[in-house]
Amino acid sequence: MRLLYLCLGYCLVPIAFFREIWRAFRKPDDRSGLLTRLGYGEHLVPGAIWVHAVSVGEVQAAGALLRRLVADYPQHRLLLTTSTATGRRQAVNQHGRLAEIRYLPYDLPRCVNRFLDRVEPSIGIILETELWPTLYQACERRGVPLLVASARLSERSVRRYGRFKGFVASVVGAANVSIAAQTSEDAARFQLLGAAADRTSVCGNIKYDQTAPPAALRSKDERREMLGRSRPVWVAGSTHEGEESAVLDAHRRLRETHHTALLVLAPRHPQRFEAVAQLLEREGWSFQRWSAGERVPAGAAVLLLDTLGELVGYYAAATVAFVGGSLVPIGGHNLLEPFLVGCPALTGPSTGNDKSTAQLLTAAGAVSVVTDAESLSKAVVGLWADPMAAQASVAAGARVLAANCGAVDRVCHTLRSLISRSV
Repeated sequence: MRLLYLCLGYCLVPIAFFREIWRAFRKPDDRSGLLTRLGYGEHLVPGAIWVHAVSVGEVQAAGALLRRLVADYPQHRLLLTTSTATGRRQAVNQHGRLAEIRYLPYDLPRCVNRFLDRVEPSIGIILETELWPTLYQACERRGVPLLVASARLSERSVRRYGRFKGFVASVVGAANVSIAAQTSEDAARFQLLGAAADRTSVCGNIKYDQTAPPAALRSKDERREMLGRSRPVWVAGSTHEGEESAVLDAHRRLRETHHTALLVLAPRHPQRFEAVAQLLEREGWSFQRWSAGERVPAGAAVLLLDTLGELVGYYAAATVAFVGGSLVPIGGHNLLEPFLVGCPALTGPSTGNDKSTAQLLTAAGAVSVVTDAESLSKAVVGLWADPMAAQASVAAGARVLAANCGAVDRVCHTLRSLISRSV
């Protein structure tokens, strides 16, 4: 199985890398760090603490952990790796002062060994669930402990991985791998796949330890002034293909009664910014691109947020947020972010990416679930019409955050014993 995995990798990685080169030619910002996908990069002082966050959501959640590591281990260099271009941009914007930022190398022996030769980490912390057999095996050979932190595993993933149980068990059950799962159910699923019981614990979800970005709060009044202080404003954040049409239909409906309402539309992936702009043009919307850097005209019905790293700032400035990836079968995105900055949130029914959080927020009355454009428009208008309900939603979200925080403390407790053995 491992040989088959490597053969597939050798076939697919050249295609993936040339795709990245093509994308970099079209978007120069993506050229930086491209060779780190092959394991290249500057040599770091041996003993770095390495954290891997696959993409945007994990990068955002990593903030509290990174700040804690800086405080607890000032003698260690921090390295943050990510797998996607959008994740890397977010990492540079949010954590570039705390850590060295690189791509995780492709999971081939030469790439992985080149990466480890240059970094020589004392420990690796893999956020959520990223299982890379070649990387894990190389770390085991070198004696680098790995902690899969805030780890989650769905029943569907267990069934999928279960088809290759012996192969997966050699990864999650390796002597250098520890699991700090989000829930007891996640811990049990990892053990079903071969994780060692004595190296599996429950730490919770580090997303609950996020704090409101100071810059988002500082710029709240400035953004609100720019958007139009007297206008009702709502945000549709992290939307996907097929979802913008429903959001715009909802916006058209609510503008029948709230004629000056403004929608801040934030597609999840930057490569879709242009496609969404074309959609707005085709449907005849008066809109402004945020990248234009101008005050939003009073006649504009939509602000297209076509930059990265600013969504939470717009949640802070808005009165209602819809969190995307949930009206289409994507699994939803971070429902906690609006509550960090005091904004009530709505979601669609697709929330499988973090089902437990969605259930907690819904059960607490913090989040309402909408199913289509009509119910979305009614929910937004309902929160505008009832400020007390909006405040109750925010308060309920804050209680959920407070009741479930502490995962970073528990992860760091596990880290202390692992690091003491490796240094």
